[in-house]
Amino acid sequence: MKNTFDGKTIWITGASSGIGEALALELANNKTHLILSARRLNELERVAASCRKSECKCSIYPIDLSDPQNVEAVADRVISEVGRIDMLFNNGGISQRSYVIDTPVEVDRKIMEIDYFSGVILTKKVLPGMLKSGFGHIIAISSITGLFGFPLRSGYAAAKHALHGFYETLWAELHEKGINVTVVSPGRVRTNVSLEAITASGKPHGIMDHGQDSGLSAEACAHKILIAVHRRKVMANIVGREWLMIFFKKFMPFIFYRLVSKVQPT
Repeated sequence: MKNTFDGKTIWITGASSGIGEALALELANNKTHLILSARRLNELERVAASCRKSECKCSIYPIDLSDPQNVEAVADRVISEVGRIDMLFNNGGISQRSYVIDTPVEVDRKIMEIDYFSGVILTKKVLPGMLKSGFGHIIAISSITGLFGFPLRSGYAAAKHALHGFYETLWAELHEKGINVTVVSPGRVRTNVSLEAITASGKPHGIMDHGQDSGLSAEACAHKILIAVHRRKVMANIVGREWLMIFFKKFMPFIFYRLVSKVQPT
C-alpha cells in the first residue's frame, strides 16, 4: 500500500481531529507532502507537528468550509504555492441533530455548504492539474446517512446523498482519463461529530451519542479508507452492525422502513 502514497502531494480537509487527523497521521508514515486544512489553526499545528515526526513534509492551510469565497481563495493559494495535488480527501464536514419541522432553511443551507459545496469547489480547483498530469484521486468522505435517511439528520442526509450523485458522475466522466474517485460511507466512528453537530438553533449539539461512543475508532476507520483508496474502489462502506440497515434497505426495504421508523433519535 505504501507505493500508492509515496511521493504524492495529498490534501486533507477536516484534518484537525477525528478521521482527518487519523488519515494524516497514517499517511505521514509515507514519503508524502501533506496539505492539512481545517478551521482551527492551533489544532492543525498540533497534528502537523505529529506528522513531521515521520517521513513526510507537512503544510498547513486553514480553511472555513462554510464560506465559499474562503474555500476558493485557499484553493487558489494552495495550487499557486504547492502546485499539482495528487490526492484530495474531502473529509471536512458537520453533522446535524434537529427535526425537519424545527430546522430553519438557513441551517440546511449551512450544512449543504460545508458538507457538499465546499468539496465540489475544491474538486473543480484541483482537477485541471490532475488531468494535465494524467493522474489524480478524489476521495469523498460520506456517511451511511448518504445511503438512507435517518431521524434528526435531514440536512446532513441530503448533503451526503448529493455528494454520492456528484462523485459517481465524476468517476463516470473522468476515470478513463486517469482520475480515480472513491466515495467512503463510514458507519459510527468514535469522533466528536455528534458533539459538534449543528442543532435547529445553529449551535453545537454538545452531546456524545451513545452509538457514536461505541463505534469504530478513527484510526481503524482511516486505515480502512486508505485500503479502499489503494484498491481504487469507487464505493466503500466502512461499517459494523450498520451493514444490516444497508442490506435491508437494498433487499428488504419493507423491513428497513419498519426499523427506521422505530429508531429512538439521539
